[in-house]
Amino acid sequence: MRDAPQGWPRISASVYYREASSMIDWLCEAYGFDVRLKVEGDNGTIVHSELTYGEGVVIVGQESIGPAARWGVQRKSPLSAGCNTQGLMVYVDDVDAHCSRARAAGARIVDEPALHDYGDDYWADRSYGAIDPEGHLWWFTQRIRDPKQ
Repeated sequence: MRDAPQGWPRISASVYYREASSMIDWLCEAYGFDVRLKVEGDNGTIVHSELTYGEGVVIVGQESIGPAARWGVQRKSPLSAGCNTQGLMVYVDDVDAHCSRARAAGARIVDEPALHDYGDDYWADRSYGAIDPEGHLWWFTQRIRDPKQ
């Protein structure tokens, strides 16, 4: 298998928002993402964006509903869908500090930081769960112990 293009992980995810431009700013403030690319269209809508966290890339897009739906596929914010259809997980260096930052920015913490220890043959992570203002579920995790090699 060939390497992914330079600057891209093998897999990345896309999330869609009603207010993509303001959510990009919020994701940077609350969760610590950096904007690598932000292409704006008419009325400040987001045509394409790329946010990075370490080597990870998340594409944040504008919700697309009805006749505007590209390829006939509607892309909805959880606000419009009425539910969350995915969860994203990001490894961070200090999960407790990250949780404090997210909470201060208005994230709804749905699972407080806690240790998840699967035994000596597996790993132990400290993680928390947060919901962003439009309803996407995010998990932030810090590796505490790697499995025995």
